[in-house]
Amino acid sequence: MNFPLASSTPSALNLEQGRLDQLGRIIEGHIRDGRYPGAQIAVARRGKLALLKTFGDAALEPSRQPAADDTLWLLYSNTKVITACAVWLLVERGALRFTDTIATHVPGFEANGKGEVTLIQLLTHQAGFPNAQVPKAVWEDHDLLRQTVCGFSLEWTPGSRVHYHGLTAHWTAAALIEAVTKTDYRDFIRANVTEPLGLGNELFVGLPDAQQGRAADIHEPASEGGRQVKRADENNAEFRRAGSPGGGGYGTARAMAAFYQMMAHGGVLNGVRLLSPRMVAYVTRNFTGDRIDGFMGMPMHRGLGPHSRGTTDTIRGLGSLASPRVFGHGGVGSSYCWADPDSGVSFSYLTNSRVPDPWHSQRMDIVSNHVHSAIR
Repeated sequence: MNFPLASSTPSALNLEQGRLDQLGRIIEGHIRDGRYPGAQIAVARRGKLALLKTFGDAALEPSRQPAADDTLWLLYSNTKVITACAVWLLVERGALRFTDTIATHVPGFEANGKGEVTLIQLLTHQAGFPNAQVPKAVWEDHDLLRQTVCGFSLEWTPGSRVHYHGLTAHWTAAALIEAVTKTDYRDFIRANVTEPLGLGNELFVGLPDAQQGRAADIHEPASEGGRQVKRADENNAEFRRAGSPGGGGYGTARAMAAFYQMMAHGGVLNGVRLLSPRMVAYVTRNFTGDRIDGFMGMPMHRGLGPHSRGTTDTIRGLGSLASPRVFGHGGVGSSYCWADPDSGVSFSYLTNSRVPDPWHSQRMDIVSNHVHSAIR
C-alpha cells in the first residue's frame, strides 16, 4: 500500500529547516535524559510529507529494540478524534444529526436522566458522566458495552459544565456507531476512515494480532526516578486488540500527520474526499468558548472531537504560538497531533512514555512552538 503523502523536504514546503533541526536536538536531549525511550515526529504541508524522524527505542526489555519508521505508537486520547470522525461520516450520510439525542439511536440510554444528552454534548465533554466506570469485559462483549453506557448515571445536568470525559464519552460513541451501523465500531472505522485514506497499514483502532510486533511498549518513570519502566496496563495483546475508542488506537506519526492533512485541506487527502469542507469547519468550531474545563483547569475550546487554540493565555499541547484556529488533540502524558488550517501544516509527535505534569505540558508547548516558528 502506497503512503498517501509524497515525500518532500521542509525547504520545498516553506518550512525553516533550522527550527526543525533544533526540535530534533531537543527530542534527542529528552531521550538522553531518560524522559522517554523513543519518539517519532512528522510534519506535512500541501499534501506532502516534509519530515519524518524516528528517535530512540521502541522497547527496553528484555532487550533494547530501536524504533523504526513503521513502529506503531499508542495514541492514547489522540484516538478520540479518529472515533469522532466515524460519527462525522454518519452525520454526512444522514444516519445521525449532531442535535440528536443519544437515546434516539441507542434505546435504553435515557435511563438515569440521560434522555436529553445530545451528540454535541457528548463530543464536547459536556454530557455529565465523566467518572462512570467501564469494565474491561466490554472490550469484547459489545452487548455488555451497550448495557454499560445505558447504565451510566449523571453527575450534573448535561450542558451545564465542560469536564473532560476520559473514556466514557467515546465508549458511548462506539455504542452509538454500532447501534446505527450494526457493525463493530472498529471494523466501521477501518472500512470507512483509515482504509479510504490509504492509512490501513499505519493507523489502527483495534490492533490486529499480525501487527502486534510493530507496537512500541509504553513506559512511565520509575517511582524511584532515573529510569523508564514498562507500564502494567497496556503492553499486552488483549489491550492492543481491544482498540478502546477513547484511548487505545495505534499509529505512526506520519499517519496522524496525514489524517490532519486531510482535516487541514477541507476533508481531502491525496485526491480522496472523506469529508465535506463544511463538515470539517463545523466539527472544528469552538463550541465551549472560554469556559473552563473542570478536569484540565483551563479553557479547552472544544470542537466535536478536536479542540482549538483560541486566544486564551494557556492551551494544552497545541503550542502557545499557534494560530487561534489550530486544532488537534493529545494523548495522556505522551503525545500531541494538530493541524493549522491557516498555513496547511499538520504535525504529529508521538512518544512511548506517559510522563506527568508539569513537565509534560511544558515540553509540549516547546515542541509545538518549534513547528509553528518554522512555518513561512
